[in-house]
Amino acid sequence: MATLGASFVDLIDVYKLQDGQGRFVPVIEMLMEMNPILDDAIAVECNKGTTHLHTVRSGLPTVTWGKLYQGIPNSKGHTAQVEDTTGFVEGLSTVDKRLLDLSTNEGAVRLSEAQGYLESMSQEVSTKIFYGNTASDPEEFMGLAPRFNLLSAANGNQIIDAGGTGSDNTSIWFVTWGDNQCNLLFPKGTQAGVQREDMGEQRITDGSGNAYYAMEEKFTWHVGLAVKDWRYVSRIANVDVSLMQAGSVALYNFMRKAYYKLQSRRVAGGKMAIYCNRDVLEALDALATNAGASDNFVRLKPVMIEGEEIMTYRGIPIRETDALINTEARVV
Repeated sequence: MATLGASFVDLIDVYKLQDGQGRFVPVIEMLMEMNPILDDAIAVECNKGTTHLHTVRSGLPTVTWGKLYQGIPNSKGHTAQVEDTTGFVEGLSTVDKRLLDLSTNEGAVRLSEAQGYLESMSQEVSTKIFYGNTASDPEEFMGLAPRFNLLSAANGNQIIDAGGTGSDNTSIWFVTWGDNQCNLLFPKGTQAGVQREDMGEQRITDGSGNAYYAMEEKFTWHVGLAVKDWRYVSRIANVDVSLMQAGSVALYNFMRKAYYKLQSRRVAGGKMAIYCNRDVLEALDALATNAGASDNFVRLKPVMIEGEEIMTYRGIPIRETDALINTEARVV
């Protein structure tokens, strides 16, 4: 029988989950990435099946001061229709039936394996929220980076150029989640988030074509992203990681600029957050730890949000996510 450890749960994996008395202990995902963006985003049902059509205002009508016995000139605003798509990511958890028969708790084995798939799907979706690109991968959905990737574009004013010119750049994102700002999508008639389907006992063949039986679970996540008003998003692009780690990048100057690019900076019923990876967060923390220096302003403040201590900038929570990479191409 072919070795299954590379693709399936085997006995070694089960022993790692058990203590000496056969009781299952918590699984520590050593390679788990942090994906807090999924805690902030709101989800909206598509209005056209698997796609969502919405209208973006691209220009305001003109108004005029009135004069007696003088008419009002005609004017109209300008809008553009944008259709955002959704895609779906799937995972199939397969556990040998004989392995489950040998285990002390079949449900715990299947649940533990399912948690790994859910974590993997969470990481994949978080990455696509930033970097998904339907131009190169039509089965995905359009993420934030391809939408804010040109300084000369109509929304280029929302991009702050941090000056990095090499190949080790990263970004910091200010995102406002709300019904009329940014939101995730799910197809009409489905549900938001991951859908689980227990496929029951299935006949499987190994690499040699020999059959065995396994219990299967299928996980599916239909998701997309809509940016209804780009004025509520700002991107600090071209952050040179090596220079940042050396303390040569004025991160807080760029943070201030990005903050004031946001429309109104507070949205009733909306949720605002800042996203960066752990290297950026460490650099921000280092710059904020300056007690005794001539520049001793407090830049980051810890606050309690839903029982968790979160660092904030101007009252906006800073979320650490490994979905943001350090090898971004320069935005020009």
